Amino acid sequence: MRTILVAEDESSIRDFIVINLKIAGFEVIEASNGSEAVEMYDNNSEQIDIALLDIMMPGLSGHDVCKHIRENNANVGIVFLTAKTQEQDIIGGFRYGADDYVTKPFSPSELVARLETLYRRVEYSKNLIKSTPSDKITLGDFELDLKKHCISNKGEVIELTQIEFQILECFFNEPGKSIDRKYILNKVWGDPYYGDDKVVDVNIRRLRLKLEENPSNPRHLITIWGQGYCWKE
Repeated sequence: MRTILVAEDESSIRDFIVINLKIAGFEVIEASNGSEAVEMYDNNSEQIDIALLDIMMPGLSGHDVCKHIRENNANVGIVFLTAKTQEQDIIGGFRYGADDYVTKPFSPSELVARLETLYRRVEYSKNLIKSTPSDKITLGDFELDLKKHCISNKGEVIELTQIEFQILECFFNEPGKSIDRKYILNKVWGDPYYGDDKVVDVNIRRLRLKLEENPSNPRHLITIWGQGYCWKE
């Protein structure tokens, strides 16, 4: 059963979301605030595939709930609901470990389509962990662990979100090759992708902060102007 935790303090919006998700075949667990969302997640962590979190909630915010979930599980899909459209707010959401965001107002068909795509990716990630042997890809000082979904630099392990891991997997499978934003979107978020393609750029920035000695002047995850991004050893 595909299960989604929906945390939204406005009951009319929450009811609207829940009805449409149930019509689409999802099992839904509801929470009316951040504290309740944390409690619901802790009590149902084995069943929940995706958390749909409103950012602005009384008490614990969606960011707080996201941080709590990510501390316990790197593979749960997390989507923020937000009325904010400024890039800095979006970057902040991804910094907490979100996979995607949906801005209000939104159409139910778009929301369901994006959650369907995220669910397929979550399931793919789960199956990959179960079926993949302890293979590793080594490029210079970096070693990408395909089983544990993490990367190490000179033996020091760096934790990744599932989105970050899948983006790096694109680069490590084709080192030295320029990869454009559309390829990454289709590979990681699925085709078609209904959101803002800046989501790729935001995650590239986060990866640079984790992997580069000087993120503002990267040596490994570099930009090829007019073409995309490239990993160099």
